[in-house]
Amino acid sequence: MPRLRTSILTRLSAVSELFSDLLRLANAAVRSQGSLVAENLFLRKQLAFYQEREVGPRRLTDAGRLTLVFWSRWFNWKDALIIVKPETLIGWHRKGFRLFWRWKSKPGRPRLPKNIRELIVRMARENPSWGYTRIQGALGNLSHKVGRGTIANVLKRNGIEPSPERGRRTKWSTFLKAHWKVLAASDFLTVEVRTSRGLVTHYLLLVISLSDRVVNIAGITTRPDESWMLQIGRNEIDSAGGSLHSKRYRIIDRDTKYSGEFRRLIRDNGTKVIRLPPRSPNLNAYAERFVRSIKDECLDRIIFVGQASLRRAVSDYMHHYHTERNHQGLDNRLIVPTITQAADGAVNRRARLGGTLNFYYRNAA
Repeated sequence: MPRLRTSILTRLSAVSELFSDLLRLANAAVRSQGSLVAENLFLRKQLAFYQEREVGPRRLTDAGRLTLVFWSRWFNWKDALIIVKPETLIGWHRKGFRLFWRWKSKPGRPRLPKNIRELIVRMARENPSWGYTRIQGALGNLSHKVGRGTIANVLKRNGIEPSPERGRRTKWSTFLKAHWKVLAASDFLTVEVRTSRGLVTHYLLLVISLSDRVVNIAGITTRPDESWMLQIGRNEIDSAGGSLHSKRYRIIDRDTKYSGEFRRLIRDNGTKVIRLPPRSPNLNAYAERFVRSIKDECLDRIIFVGQASLRRAVSDYMHHYHTERNHQGLDNRLIVPTITQAADGAVNRRARLGGTLNFYYRNAA
């Protein structure tokens, strides 16, 4: 009996060992087949990219890199690598692991809500002299608890300087809004007028009040010399009806017709003259916009014969501009309404300059 039991155990052990060998062989066969499939796909992906690169220069996309990294895990890829170097593929592996663990790890401090970030930026821009602590206090008034470091980071990401540097500079738009009602701007425009001597250039000097868009044509001349400019200046500073009455600032460009004596006359009356940098028409946008309007709607549509015809046309246009023309900068309203419009009734038309300018209205009962 002991011999029989030993014989049976020996045979069972041999069968078990044979079965294990068969399993390892099958597993190796499966693995070999999988490696071949992975290597085939790995090579196909590189071939496809090579063909695309022949059509036009391009770099491998992130999706293509991820595909190569994925299939390289199933076989020995070193001999199958064609389009990139081995260290490049290893670098892609490492980058993938970094992104995976960054995604898997839980973030520490939650990000500041968007509305609070926008509020910080708004406070800093509207109050150039406010530092981090002042902004922190203003946020606390609104029940927002934000650290000084967080405020500093938000402003830095938005390209906003700290308060000392920010407070030394005043934006042009901020200056305009702060002095809106005491600001006036002026500009010259030219018109060609036919005379007995041929075409003669006439110069028109305008002064515009920025707050209400009221424009005054200060003068029309063919010789804007210093004596003429000084007389215009005396008319402008007249306390009764001068265009600079109650104005503290006058914006002008670098035109040489604004001589030093003319600027001194304006300053002595209490109006500060602001000279714009050279070649900066955008900084005198309101005056430039009026020049465009009067040229498009009047001056470029008429052939003038003699200075009198120019003056009549300009006078008609200015009446239309102030009482009959809607202005987008004033919420599409009239500057000085002179007619009380009726709710219904016949629509009348008032034409100026032969129908070049038109105004429609209903007479009040």
